[in-house]
Amino acid sequence: MTYLQIENVDMTFTKGQKSSNVLRNINLKVERGEFISLIGHSGCGKSTVLNIVAGLLKATGGGVILDGKEVNEPGPDRSVVFQNHSLLPWLTVYENVALAVDQVFGRSKTKAERHDWILKNLELVHMTHALHKRPAEISGGMKQRVGIARALAMEPKVLLLDEPFGALDALTRAKLQDEVMRIQVELQNTVLMITHDVDEAVLLSDRIVMLTNGPSATIGEIIHVPLARPRMRVDLVDDPVYLHCRAAALKFLYERHTAPATAAVLYSNDKY
Repeated sequence: MTYLQIENVDMTFTKGQKSSNVLRNINLKVERGEFISLIGHSGCGKSTVLNIVAGLLKATGGGVILDGKEVNEPGPDRSVVFQNHSLLPWLTVYENVALAVDQVFGRSKTKAERHDWILKNLELVHMTHALHKRPAEISGGMKQRVGIARALAMEPKVLLLDEPFGALDALTRAKLQDEVMRIQVELQNTVLMITHDVDEAVLLSDRIVMLTNGPSATIGEIIHVPLARPRMRVDLVDDPVYLHCRAAALKFLYERHTAPATAAVLYSNDKY
């Protein structure tokens, strides 16, 4: 059974007597442990797809099924990391993660177990040295590490990343990309990420789902990225598979971003 299924999703926003169809017939099947990136031009509805999966928006047509259950509202089985870290400024690093852990595991774990779990997740992102610092006392990259730790600490079935590195400088962004790759290999968690960055999508993903331009955006093409894990960015600079996938994504974004009759699947293992 497919782990995460987005089935025939349509989304129309209505204001007064005016309606705008943002998404049309979005269909996507995601297997357990897959890393999927959604990419497309600004305004194509990427964040709307993510918010529907998160349960923050209700689709006007179709729906989402996760692990055999229909998604109708937000839940701890789908944790979100946004571009802005969303940490509470009056709480410490430890307390920000504890807030989520206590909410999800307040009844199922003892206080000592919750404490150990908080530390374990902060250790995953290398932030145990800053347990008692507040967000204003740490860098943007560190804040995002804490946000990722908080999301992982909820033990979600799907980790949803909404351009999580978009506000960071290039070096910090690269370091966090490497951390996310390492964590995903270690935990084998299922990830759905939005990005504008083609190189980031190819580096991190098993598949890249490319949306057409709006209005009425739909899935235009899907690129399979058959690169072995773990991945080292330095080794991929001249890798023909990496370069082919990158070129295919760029070609779609700059030449073929209008809606096709049917979505194409590019660059699977048996096509290269």
